[in-house]
Amino acid sequence: MRFKSAGIIFTILVVALVSLVAYSNTHKRRTALLPKENLPTDSNSVDHTIGVWISVYHGLKLDSLGLSTEAFEQAMKGWEKLKKKGSLSNETILTIADFSQPSTSKRLYVLDVEKNQLLFHTYVAHGRNSGKEQAVSYSNRAKSHMSSPGFYRTESTYYGNNGYSLKLAGLEKGINDNALRRAIVIHGADYVSESLIESQGYLGRSYGCPAIPTYLTRPIINTIKNGTCLFIHAPITYYAQRSSLIR
Repeated sequence: MRFKSAGIIFTILVVALVSLVAYSNTHKRRTALLPKENLPTDSNSVDHTIGVWISVYHGLKLDSLGLSTEAFEQAMKGWEKLKKKGSLSNETILTIADFSQPSTSKRLYVLDVEKNQLLFHTYVAHGRNSGKEQAVSYSNRAKSHMSSPGFYRTESTYYGNNGYSLKLAGLEKGINDNALRRAIVIHGADYVSESLIESQGYLGRSYGCPAIPTYLTRPIINTIKNGTCLFIHAPITYYAQRSSLIR
């Protein structure tokens, strides 16, 4: 009888241990996109935040569309912080330009996070002095003709030398806060086209603006204007070290 009881107890312990390991692995998978230091303390908030992030990234198959996990994590992290600060007047739209990808890739993603929809996925140019096919150098200086990484808030529209355009306010001091003074805006450009990629091997480049295809200029600008978040991801050490929005 004692041996039989011991066997039952042993079986219960094994089942409990297996269940604990299974729970641990499941929890790890759920939190893979969410660094521990950024987890809210409230368990309900944790579940909600993790659910939103995973739903957006995997639900929209952004990995298969080329968006890096790092770019997505940083974008979501900063977007959450900007929402808490009240820095955005339209919190549902998030635009990510993933400059870890070459210009020959469709590396601009316009997301409706609330509705879990990918609204646009297209090409976007980087600054001519940032690099040729790949953006490798960045600057916040006027006339540098380089792109600036980080978080922006979209402002009002206007008509300029490049037609219908959208002003951008850089939200990170010393990183992109000269955007308005530098006239870094979203505008359409003929050099953002697949035909140019085919002829020269890379996309045309701007003076630092995230220029987009002309046929999508009005639809994209009208979707993201007036207070939404734009994140330009640059896989460079100095940005990761200096940005308080992604740390």
